Amino acid sequence: MSSSDIFIGEVIGTAVLILLGGGVVAAVVLKRSKAQNAGWLAITFGWGFAVLTAVYMTGSLSGAHLNPAVTVGIAIKDGDWSNVPVYFAGQLLGAMVGAFLVWIAYYGQFQAHLTDPEIVGDPEKKAVEGPHDNGGAGPVLGVFSTGPEVRVVWQNLATEIIGTVVLVLAVLTQGLNDSGKGLGVLGALITALVVVGIGLSLGGPTGYAINPARDLGPRIVHALLPLPNKGGSDWSYAWIPVVGPLVGGAIAAGIYNIAFA
Repeated sequence: MSSSDIFIGEVIGTAVLILLGGGVVAAVVLKRSKAQNAGWLAITFGWGFAVLTAVYMTGSLSGAHLNPAVTVGIAIKDGDWSNVPVYFAGQLLGAMVGAFLVWIAYYGQFQAHLTDPEIVGDPEKKAVEGPHDNGGAGPVLGVFSTGPEVRVVWQNLATEIIGTVVLVLAVLTQGLNDSGKGLGVLGALITALVVVGIGLSLGGPTGYAINPARDLGPRIVHALLPLPNKGGSDWSYAWIPVVGPLVGGAIAAGIYNIAFA
């Protein structure tokens, strides 16, 4: 695979991943959406299908890592870091493109949600009392990135590490193609089902980022988009879904090299 193939494949694949994954969250949580209140099952299966679609679409181009934690795991397994920066760049850019497309697809729903006093409070009251945004999560941040239900830093970090170890170890043991550089046809299905399983079992505490690009790219887009009353992007939490998955990917690769290689 050439560097250009890797970059293009990761941009397209990660954009599709975030478009469909972020899209299902928007569908479930935003007002005036036909799928509003469809629930956690819809979100977890939506993310699983997002992984499946993106991997099948771009596996032949880049190996469809679509996740810096997967890239780190494969690099540690093989001892080859030469293409890691290209993968990272494609993944982050693709995640930002995908998040922007979610905003376009749900533009009217974002506007309806963020102008509803039940969601954002009474604008006249806010004008008198002043803003109370402390930089924490805004009312639509969950469409773009993850956040904890209970803020306990070590637990939130541990949850992301544990979930990512499961994901990356499944990729390394069950998911790689014959060259070992990315996901294969059967591996894509297995990985998608693993993502659903992680969401159902371990997604409750933090929303299971298990992918630094998936969280950081859309969080940047949330910060930049002209969304009314969007609130903060919760940058004080943003390091956890970046560091946790990277650590988890490294641990998974270490386990693989000790136990399976």
